[in-house]
Amino acid sequence: MPDLEVSNLKDLISYQEDSIVSRTIIDRETGTVTLFAFDKGQGLSEHTAPFDAIVYVVEGEVEVKISGRPYHLKEGDMIVMPANEPHALKALSRFKMLLVMIRD
Repeated sequence: MPDLEVSNLKDLISYQEDSIVSRTIIDRETGTVTLFAFDKGQGLSEHTAPFDAIVYVVEGEVEVKISGRPYHLKEGDMIVMPANEPHALKALSRFKMLLVMIRD
């Protein structure tokens, strides 16, 4: 068995002013796990993805819009973004999220 490491998600990524920072944790053919840090006011414009994805808020607050409906998430909250549904994100404060995308 390979050496395993225990990590704290909050400590694996740092904020950068007026930016979005990402760090890939797992990148496999069947899916990805990516950690993001958004500065306040930063976001992702509306788009679609061909796969289901889970957003888990590690710290801070975000507004997630899915098919035009807004959802206010805070630390510890999660939401599933269904495949092919338009979605967007806007940081209400500095926030960190774990994005889990399942391709298969």
